[in-house]
Amino acid sequence: MDAITLKGGEHAVLLLHGLQSSPAELQPIAKRLHQAGYTVHVPHIPGYGFMHGDTPRSVTHWQDWHAKALVEFRTLKNQYSTVAVGGLCIGATLSLSIAAELGDEVSALTLLATTLKYDGWSIPWYRFLRYIGYYSPFRYIYSYREREPFGLKNKQLRKWIAREMSHKDSSIVGASKLNLPAIQEAERMIGSVKKSLHRVSAPAIIIHAEEDDVASPANARYVAEHIGSRLVESVMLHNSYHMITVDNDRDLVASETIRFFNAIYQSQH
Repeated sequence: MDAITLKGGEHAVLLLHGLQSSPAELQPIAKRLHQAGYTVHVPHIPGYGFMHGDTPRSVTHWQDWHAKALVEFRTLKNQYSTVAVGGLCIGATLSLSIAAELGDEVSALTLLATTLKYDGWSIPWYRFLRYIGYYSPFRYIYSYREREPFGLKNKQLRKWIAREMSHKDSSIVGASKLNLPAIQEAERMIGSVKKSLHRVSAPAIIIHAEEDDVASPANARYVAEHIGSRLVESVMLHNSYHMITVDNDRDLVASETIRFFNAIYQSQH
């Protein structure tokens, strides 16, 4: 899926999708932010996001993802008076990575299902074997196949995704398979972000589902406890799994983000 750009007012929002996924998973929140008057840009990052025809060798280093996100931020900053940043899953981790570097240039953060550890209830027990795969030719062969519940509590949506995944290589919740090089790079970025969290100074709202099947609420607590920001709010959701931007609580995710951003900008006037 191509990038999403919705032109609105002077306050811009850069949204970053999850690992091996696409801007589609952020479309609901992008539309709502735009309706609230914001300019919204959701880029596709090659080597991080998913494109048809990609192979495990298409994956680039996490520093390349960071550099591309920085370029997208700077482009917006040159055109709009403020730029807030947000992301879903590893996209939230990537948001923290650039916020740690940019400091006060980032006006606000919305951190959605932030993933610093894959410790949710649907992660398979044999996941620790990936460490063997990282350092062998196996890393280019094995892929972790996405499976039920696909990060979704909404049963109808889950059924539709299962159908999509059965005959396509991706859906709105991302690629049907996650390859080892991508997971390995994500974990390298996580290591870096944990070390630099204290340098993040932008006001942040942390939104997480208490039943997140991929990244447990411990991830949200870790961010809240270690982030350098003076203003931090946490919102726990009760009717979603991991994919909170498209699941049952998607409207609440959007309205809480809008409320938080609006309050930041109103307090500056």
